[in-house]
Amino acid sequence: MSTILMLKVSGQDQVGLTAALSQILADAQVTLLDIGQSVIHDQVSLGMLVQLPESADHATMMKELLYQAHERDIQIRFSPVTDSAYEEWVQQQGKDRFVLTILARRVTAEHLAHISRAVSEQGLNIKDISRLTGRVSRESQAKSDKACIELTLQGQPVSLESLRKQFLQISADLNVDVAFQVDSVYRRNRRLVCFDMDSTLIEAEVIDELAAAAGVGAQVAEITERAMQGELDFQQSFRERMALLKGLDESVLRGIAERLPITEGAERLMTTLRAYGYKTAILSGGFTYFGEYLQKKLGIDFVFANHLDIVDGKVSGEVKGDIVDGQKKAALLKQLAEQEGIQLEQTIAVGDGANDLPMLSEAGLGIAFRAKPIVKESARHSISTLGLDAVLYFLGFRDQEIH
Repeated sequence: MSTILMLKVSGQDQVGLTAALSQILADAQVTLLDIGQSVIHDQVSLGMLVQLPESADHATMMKELLYQAHERDIQIRFSPVTDSAYEEWVQQQGKDRFVLTILARRVTAEHLAHISRAVSEQGLNIKDISRLTGRVSRESQAKSDKACIELTLQGQPVSLESLRKQFLQISADLNVDVAFQVDSVYRRNRRLVCFDMDSTLIEAEVIDELAAAAGVGAQVAEITERAMQGELDFQQSFRERMALLKGLDESVLRGIAERLPITEGAERLMTTLRAYGYKTAILSGGFTYFGEYLQKKLGIDFVFANHLDIVDGKVSGEVKGDIVDGQKKAALLKQLAEQEGIQLEQTIAVGDGANDLPMLSEAGLGIAFRAKPIVKESARHSISTLGLDAVLYFLGFRDQEIH
């Protein structure tokens, strides 16, 4: 009978190592059953599961491998694998797989310890770990750092709800984001990304900026906050805030638009999405005037927002047309998906407020971005530690692939 062996190679990474070892195996007519390799700080770890034919000269093959290891100053170990153990491994390929994404300015051992413990308590096995972000200099400024580690898991969690609660607690305690997704074909094939505008694409609430210019900032801010927390019906609160803006001169709009602070990572995110053929949209309870300004600035495909009614050069304070509230955002997400000929599972929605929850729940990937606690707890995924470009890591992008 043939023999199955696990070859484990470790040592200094070097050009030609895999070629040299695989040529020795080729000369022995070995069948490659599985292979994996990782390099950490110039140290290579290579594993090969191989099947040796009955006719192979096993002793000569092992001798040549050991000689090659000696010449290259690396270590190589051989472990026999029984047929029953191999078949058990084969049967595991049908089990569910998940992707866990860890995001922080700097990922620490404490982060990994708490998260991996939560995973193991749920009966999930870590199959692969990789770093998606680039190398970070020790001299860099922590404020702009970003770190992302991706874990591939296998198995079936005892309780998804319990696991999610554990991750929320870890996130709150350790200032880290943890995303848990099914590793499906849709994760690697998203095509449409829809964004809220205020406090998502921009680090401001436009209506508050308008209110400040109109001298009613305090009144509007109080209504806005209650609406974001889900304490007020959005349509009612929107009408109340609009009424307070009556008489504001149209001339102030452009100045406000030009001063809007773009959220960290937004431009990098949009450039990358556009380069890879994604469609993007603003679905906002704000105003089309500012949405269209951002559309030109960031290269966004679609804008849906509320019309700011102007009469004789002044804001009328009246609401014209349908108000884009939470339910309207969800409907627009579905409309755009149908228009683009894609499944809802291929869509992403990103927002921060209570009125974003309907579209976050409809999208294949819903992300609460720097959101209020009530929104973060209700959304399936969240980003609080990094900029908007962290969305790319949820999709599996590595830094070298990001524009």
